[in-house]
Amino acid sequence: MARSLPPLNALRAFEAAGRHESFSRAANELGVSHSAISRHVRGLEDRLGAQLFRDLPRGVALTQAGARYLAALSPAFDRIAEASEVFTHRPAGQVSVDTEPLFATNWLIPRLGDFNQRYPEIELRLGASNSLADIARYEADLAIRFYHAGPPSDDLPLVSNAPLYPFAAPFLVPEPLPPSALLKLPLLRDRYEDTWLEWAIVAGSDETPVAQSDWRLRATLAYAAALAGQGVLLTSADVTQGDVDEGRLTQCSDIGFRMGSYHLVAGEGVMRRGPVRIFRDWLLDQSAPLRSISR
Repeated sequence: MARSLPPLNALRAFEAAGRHESFSRAANELGVSHSAISRHVRGLEDRLGAQLFRDLPRGVALTQAGARYLAALSPAFDRIAEASEVFTHRPAGQVSVDTEPLFATNWLIPRLGDFNQRYPEIELRLGASNSLADIARYEADLAIRFYHAGPPSDDLPLVSNAPLYPFAAPFLVPEPLPPSALLKLPLLRDRYEDTWLEWAIVAGSDETPVAQSDWRLRATLAYAAALAGQGVLLTSADVTQGDVDEGRLTQCSDIGFRMGSYHLVAGEGVMRRGPVRIFRDWLLDQSAPLRSISR
């Protein structure tokens, strides 16, 4: 049987107007006039026998029926766009990504050569900060963020849940040590929290971690101090792998624990853009080993 579908132009007009909750912005997106959007939407309402928008003193707002219809239509348009890209040129454009400095420096940047080689037509703009980028205001398309108590929603893809272990320069700790001996060494502490007490509890040690100094450093500075042999740092295998492989750091104990996870945060609607989806898929493929660390 033939499908009974409303006109595609009317559906496109409604979907754009619904996302923006604005006929004017929908008209700009689709390259048509405000009156064309209004005409398509009103025609669609007549066909469906339902009011999709209500008029406001300034602009329009979705009705409950309109919101439900939009929630069903937008994913369908996204799937059509993704399926059609297979037959068109490779997506080109810019993708802005904001991530935490230590993860950017030690894990992401060393792998970007692979991304640039595969997708030279995509310009990646990388930023690093400890505060969450204001995705809603388009400061970034994507952000990689660490959540201590789990992400605020279940739809944020997991990038890494690698556990924390003690790491130090090999000349400071040439071989793994029992917890009681390790806790007597200079312990580098995060600026905002002290994870050594948690590690001591997990390790079953009676020793109370005692700070050798009042230093509390940002993660990047604490990491640099560990490389310089100034103390032992609790950090994750995702950011230490390169320095461990090159012999600049060594894992001091096989006792570790998880205290959170990195997740990918996306701005509203950015996944409609091919370059953003390509970077997302590449990132999750590259980070797959970080999600398989069992300890």
